[in-house]
Amino acid sequence: MTLLTHNHVDFEILAQAYFVASQEHSGIILAFRRPPQEILQRLLIILNQVTVDEMKNQLRYI
Repeated sequence: MTLLTHNHVDFEILAQAYFVASQEHSGIILAFRRPPQEILQRLLIILNQVTVDEMKNQLRYI
């Protein structure tokens, strides 16, 4: 499962810690505060264009 969050500060730090420790995660999507419809539109683009394997260990911004 890929995680979707508005918490940029903590999850950027966690993603970096995983990278340094050579640990894997299922992906993190960081959303900026926008109207829910806009977040959903941006999220759907990722879901339609990125495979599960491509999302692995990725940090993406929407």
